[in-house]
Amino acid sequence: MLLLVWLGVAVLALVVLGAVGYGVFAAFSRLGREVAALDREVRPVLEQVQATQAAAAERAARSGDG
Repeated sequence: MLLLVWLGVAVLALVVLGAVGYGVFAAFSRLGREVAALDREVRPVLEQVQATQAAAAERAARSGDG
């Protein structure tokens, strides 16, 4: 009888650990998709900022302020 209890505890522990592992894996997967979506949204803004910075540096170099 005690052996059956320990087997039940072991099976239950494996089920709980499997559910936690699945949840963690799903969360990391979701996080990866969110980061990729954020990168797609922010990339054009970053490129505009870099272009503006380069243009400002070029104007400053031409005017002698640099």
